Amino acid sequence: MSRRFVRLGAVPVWSASFPPLELRPAPRTGRHHRLVLLLEGEATITSGRRQVPLHTGDFYYDDGSRPHEIRTGPIRAAGTAVPEALLPLPRDDAARVTGHRIPGGDCAGPPLARFLTQVTRNTGVYRPADGPRLGTVLGSLVAALLARAAEPDAVPPARTPLTARITAYIQQHLGERELTPHRIAATHGISLSYLHRLFEAESETVAAFIRRRRLERARFDLADPAQAGTPVHTISARWGFARATDFARAFRAAYGLTPGDFRRRSYGPYGPYGSYGSCGRIAT
Repeated sequence: MSRRFVRLGAVPVWSASFPPLELRPAPRTGRHHRLVLLLEGEATITSGRRQVPLHTGDFYYDDGSRPHEIRTGPIRAAGTAVPEALLPLPRDDAARVTGHRIPGGDCAGPPLARFLTQVTRNTGVYRPADGPRLGTVLGSLVAALLARAAEPDAVPPARTPLTARITAYIQQHLGERELTPHRIAATHGISLSYLHRLFEAESETVAAFIRRRRLERARFDLADPAQAGTPVHTISARWGFARATDFARAFRAAYGLTPGDFRRRSYGPYGPYGSYGSCGRIAT
C-alpha cells in the first residue's frame, strides 16, 4: 500500500493505492464529513442492509457515525474529512446523502476530483500558510457537491440578463454599506417590487443574497493566515457590516460558530502559520 497525506489547516487530505481488502471501520465520535473518491477500481460499501457499489470516478460520503463494511479489489482512491464546523452547508443537506454514492461527473464533481488528486501530488510547492486557505476552498467544494447531491432533480432556473447584471453589480459593491435593495433598483432603473420579483427565482430575497455573499467573503478572510492579525471587526466592516455584533450574530446563525472560533478552528492544530510540514507533510 502506498499513501500520501497532507493537512490543509484543520482539513486532512489523502490519496492511496490499496490491494484487495475488507475493512470494518469502527464508528467515530465527533462530526466530520468524510468523502472518498474512487480513482481506479471498484468497491462495495455495506451499512446494515444497504449496499452501495462504487465505480471509478464515484464519490462516497458519510459522517463516520455508522458501522459499515468495505470490500474492494485493487483500488486507488483519494479522500478528505472536513470538520462540520468548517463546512458551509446545512446539516440536513448533508444528512440526506450520508451513506450514498455520488456520481463524480455531476456539477462540482470534476473540480473537486482535480483538487483532491493535485493537492497531494505537488505538495512541495506549498508554504505552511497556504494550508488553511486551501482547506477553506476544499470545504466549499465539498459543500457544493453535497448540496447538489441532496437535490438531484433540482435544476436552477436560467437567469435573465437583467438578473445576471444585478448579481454582478452586487458582487462588485459588497463592501459598501449603502448597498441596499433601494439603491440596486434605482441603479438599474426598475421598481423595488420588480427587483423582488426577479429574486423570487433565486429562492432568496435580495437582502438575503447580499448577506450570504458578504458572509462568504468574510469567512474566507477569517480563514486566511495572511490576515491573522486583522481584527474581526475590521473584516466585518470591510464587507459592509455596520456593527460587529450584527456580523457576529449573522455569522453564528450561518455557520454555527462565532467568527473568532471559526478562525481558530480553520487554522488547525498548528496555528495560522503552521509548523514545519503543516501543509506539506507527506507519508508514503
